[in-house]
Amino acid sequence: MAETATGGISRERSVALRVLRRVDDGAYADRALAAEARRADLDPRARAQATRLAYGAVQRRRTLDWLIDGALDRPAALEPAVRDILRLGAYELAFSDGVPPRAAVDQAVRQARALRGPKARASARAGVVNAVLRRIAADGPSLLAELDAEGPDAAGVRHSMPDWIARRLIASLGEADAVAVMEASARPAESALRWNPLRGPRAGLEAELPPGWARGALAPESYVLAGPFALEDSHAWARGLAMGQSRASQLVAHAVDPRPGERVLDLCAAPGAKTTHLAALTRGGARITAVELRPARAQALRELLRRMGAAAEVVEGDAREVPLDGGYDAVLIDPPCTGLGVLSARPDARWRRREEALAPLVDLQRALLERALALARPGGRVVYSTCTLIAEENEEVVRAAGAPLDDLAAERPELAHPRLPGALLTLPHVHDTDGFFIARMRAA
Repeated sequence: MAETATGGISRERSVALRVLRRVDDGAYADRALAAEARRADLDPRARAQATRLAYGAVQRRRTLDWLIDGALDRPAALEPAVRDILRLGAYELAFSDGVPPRAAVDQAVRQARALRGPKARASARAGVVNAVLRRIAADGPSLLAELDAEGPDAAGVRHSMPDWIARRLIASLGEADAVAVMEASARPAESALRWNPLRGPRAGLEAELPPGWARGALAPESYVLAGPFALEDSHAWARGLAMGQSRASQLVAHAVDPRPGERVLDLCAAPGAKTTHLAALTRGGARITAVELRPARAQALRELLRRMGAAAEVVEGDAREVPLDGGYDAVLIDPPCTGLGVLSARPDARWRRREEALAPLVDLQRALLERALALARPGGRVVYSTCTLIAEENEEVVRAAGAPLDDLAAERPELAHPRLPGALLTLPHVHDTDGFFIARMRAA
């Protein structure tokens, strides 16, 4: 049962509303949620509920606003705080199973009454919230069904995605997979960990995991959790025995295939999940260099390496031009990207991306891959990986580089990229993990 706060409003719903208000002011949803959950001292169950509400309302914002605006005579006159209350209520009515409509409307009305202002204003706000949500409860299902029937032109509204992202996903993946990806982006992200053998055996990690965990199928070091787990509060985290990392992300270091005695370069290294994985796969036997542009992130990377017991030289600078010796046996380039494969873990990211930023981003990706190929020894392995799903950032970048590809799909046929032979592509709705692109080339 939800814990109640002042005025009969559940604590988790109060936290969710504060998160929405902070996101409106420019905060990142994940950081705002962490801060507000700590402030409210939510237990794991209540925190999971607050996360569901806040992330759901942020992710579904476009669809929710479409429903809300359709129920108002003058939507532009709606106060921002009241809109956020309506977003939470509309999310529960339209997309949250198991919440009785009466309860969702009641909580929203209570929140509207609790906003600061004169009593008459409180009553007016409550009246608007009550009327709008009752209309959405009655008409919402049929309205959403009509959007489904309209096809690709309505995909952005139906699946709460900017139109330019919806168009590019459809162009890159086809309509069926693109729609499924957009649907998956509004579901909770995979809860996965990576065991770090540099700090001890699996048993030490497994003893701390909550019931229902399972070893992941895609990567041998992976664990998939069935319930919430405060990893950063655990002994396993303090000891460096585990790191939060999706199974798709864990595939990348395996594609690099680092070996003891080799020189390995991670060209865009922070925050360091893949760098520390490269070190773990060689039991510390490879000579790893990790490049990071920003000094603060480079320092955080050094601290992570120490905690995880991973040896690597951290070099600060722009990966396109920072002085490096070259001749590396293997190079990983995991460049900045739009992140469209990890939107479920970053609920507000879709609203922060801008189409006009895509072309400069692709130019950067191509330049970084060109540098990676130049730094590898002849015949050396160069892995290009992103957590996005659009062709401009993935197969088109690799094709432009002109280097021959290894056939990664020979060992992973279930992950074979449908349009770039040899490359891998994970899709959230198919593989139940993040969306990742991985290709391995050979330097000339």
